Amino acid sequence: MKAKVLVSRAVFPEVIARLREHFDVDDNQADVILGVEGLKARLADKVGALTAATDPLTAEVIAAAPKLKAVCNFAVGYNNIDLAACTGAGVMATNTPGVLDDTTADLAWALLMATARRLPAAERWLRNGEWKGWEFVQWLGTDVHHATLGILGMGRIGQTVARRALGFDMKVIYHKRTPLSAETEAACRATWVDKATLLRESDFLVLLLPYSPENHHLIGAAELALMKPTAHLINVARGGIVDDEALISALREGRLSGAGLDVYEGEPKFNPGFLELDNVALTPHIGSSSRATRMAMAMTAADNLIAALAGQRPPNLLNPEVVK
Repeated sequence: MKAKVLVSRAVFPEVIARLREHFDVDDNQADVILGVEGLKARLADKVGALTAATDPLTAEVIAAAPKLKAVCNFAVGYNNIDLAACTGAGVMATNTPGVLDDTTADLAWALLMATARRLPAAERWLRNGEWKGWEFVQWLGTDVHHATLGILGMGRIGQTVARRALGFDMKVIYHKRTPLSAETEAACRATWVDKATLLRESDFLVLLLPYSPENHHLIGAAELALMKPTAHLINVARGGIVDDEALISALREGRLSGAGLDVYEGEPKFNPGFLELDNVALTPHIGSSSRATRMAMAMTAADNLIAALAGQRPPNLLNPEVVK
């Protein structure tokens, strides 16, 4: 008899077919949001699960799944998983690092360019029939070339964003708790600076760090006050890292020139104040959303699940102490 596993959200049929070669799969191709109670009910008899960043794998959910051996997120972030609860219950947890770096970096640049050149507002203006002719001072934006790109959180995606800056002849500065090796810095042509210097000197500040309680509102009113009024903030990391209310105030009052945002506090709800602003580019958490990348993410999660339930160490194990 095949082991029972849950796939918590709709995924590509090819992924379901691959999992069915190994498991008895309870899928959710209707893409109903399960929530805590739904997950408790569906995981009660499961030994494994393929989960999304939207699934709250809390201690309560883990405790209600006594047979569970592995939860495999198809996301690089895993703040939806109570890792301590998984470890305590002997449940392996995995994520999908690496496969989405380039695609997320692409979106960061798309948002950066869109906010620099005021593309969302200009397009709305054109679509609304307000363009009556060319003017010399019409829709003036901000140059990206030769500007200073700041990156807060210089992991794989941050380094990928930095390397793309070479083509724009940008100065790249970054901040993370542990500086990169000299070799990696040279490859990215990036220089470590302290956080205050990063905030003061960046023309474009890109956030690329994981969410954690320690990082909650890491960018708030005090941090925004350090930034240039001509600067732009780009967040493709996680909601909650930025105090959205403080950001809206800074944008509305002209203390910050623009923002490009893919993530928000309280998703899928978000602060309606953003909709009142013309100096923001907004996307609905689509950082990794290309077909090729989402397929790679789901297949990586499936590989993790297959390995874990075969008694092997999964490639992207987050809590190796479970194996030990």
